[in-house]
Amino acid sequence: MRIGLLGGSFNPAHAGHLHVAALARKRLRLDQVWLLVSPGNPLKPRAGMASMEARLTGARALGDGRRVLATGIEAALHTSFTVDTMRALLRRFPRAAFVWIMGADILEQLPDWRCWADLVRLMSFAVLPRPTYNHRALAGQAARRLRPIRRKAREAALLPGLAPGWVFLPAPQHAMSATALRAALEGSIP
Repeated sequence: MRIGLLGGSFNPAHAGHLHVAALARKRLRLDQVWLLVSPGNPLKPRAGMASMEARLTGARALGDGRRVLATGIEAALHTSFTVDTMRALLRRFPRAAFVWIMGADILEQLPDWRCWADLVRLMSFAVLPRPTYNHRALAGQAARRLRPIRRKAREAALLPGLAPGWVFLPAPQHAMSATALRAALEGSIP
């Protein structure tokens, strides 16, 4: 089974997440994309974070239950850091061919992640464009350091189960962001 993992807070889940999942599923030739709803992102403030239940419910509403699935498995695994989650998933699902899916904004932040170099050795990843982040991310520390293992976009389907390796997938960008949605909601409250 070829599985893409799209992690995040999903605060709230929105059409941009589904856009990324659908693009990744097609371009990486995935059987499924799992929306990994994080119980808590160590790099984000807790203030303004909806409950895990609400965020998981929102992510489940995006999925179809077969090809795109929302899961709270990180809470069940009691992991807070992606590297620990990946170690646990690789042990629990030894026959799965995983690939991590991220936006260019996350590639830019990757050096701030706990044991990010270990994570890159554990699993391959695909980076999708995000408005205003692409050039900075591709010129940033992670992209520079990982340049020797970068693959061409046409080789994206080789990534699931292959580590280390990564690809930047040029694709139509979706402007929706959870930050903008939250700001719009806060602005509409009298």
